[in-house]
Amino acid sequence: MKKTLLISVCCLVLIMLAACGSDDASGDGGKSGNLLDELKEKGTVTVGFANEEPYAYQTDDGELKGAAVDIATAVFKELGVDNVKGQLADFKQLIPGLNAGKFDVVTAGMAITPDRCENADFGEPEMMYGEGLIVQKGNPLDLHSYKDLAEKNATVSIMSSATENEFVKKEGVSEEQIQSAPDIPATFSAVESGRADATTGTEMTVKMALESSGNDKLEFVEDFEQPEDIEGVPSYGAAAFHKDNDKLREAYNEKLAELKESGKIAELLEANGFNGETNSVPDGITAESVCSGENY
Repeated sequence: MKKTLLISVCCLVLIMLAACGSDDASGDGGKSGNLLDELKEKGTVTVGFANEEPYAYQTDDGELKGAAVDIATAVFKELGVDNVKGQLADFKQLIPGLNAGKFDVVTAGMAITPDRCENADFGEPEMMYGEGLIVQKGNPLDLHSYKDLAEKNATVSIMSSATENEFVKKEGVSEEQIQSAPDIPATFSAVESGRADATTGTEMTVKMALESSGNDKLEFVEDFEQPEDIEGVPSYGAAAFHKDNDKLREAYNEKLAELKESGKIAELLEANGFNGETNSVPDGITAESVCSGENY
């Protein structure tokens, strides 16, 4: 009798544990079963950004701005989440921070790459952009391409974890020529001081950062030759989500598509210095096609 009772109790406990495990495994929100519902209830979403103008950056008075921020704000408003709270982080810490639960989403105009797709799920592309080069005033080494950097053994300062680290290598630049920096101002400082001959980043990033800095000792290379045979050029920027947050990402994509169709996304890009046509994502380019390498 006691043995039968004990077996029954054990079976009941195992059933309860299995049920709990099943709930966790099927959960879709990272922190809980449905992050989208949580965000709607709170009315606030926490986004990670890397202080990179014009994608996502913080003004002197602490206001969060940028094309990626404006797009995310518009999308989340459509989802019933009106408050976008920014969390500043180094670029290389954005995806680790997302996976650690520090952010609900990363909104930094981050380029979709197959490697990044292994650690995060990207929303559909929101913008397209190329590369840019900054040198000392007068361009003393006459640099106009990544191949010029390689051929003239020029040193280049690049933000750590930025895709440009791999781009320049593919054009022949050696590891010894590359200097790592935490952010754009640090790369500018390296070039201005002569510690580096150039810095590179996405075209709009470096161009607008230079304009806003008022630095007259540096110049943007207007006739920079875009690399033609490098995977990842042009780049497609998108929001990044935790891999457990499919419902949130799918809902985000649905509203994003509606805003693209209405012309709102092109409008937001233009308001942040982009070109509504050349920086908009062409039809047929999807996060899946970039992650798979088809459009990378």
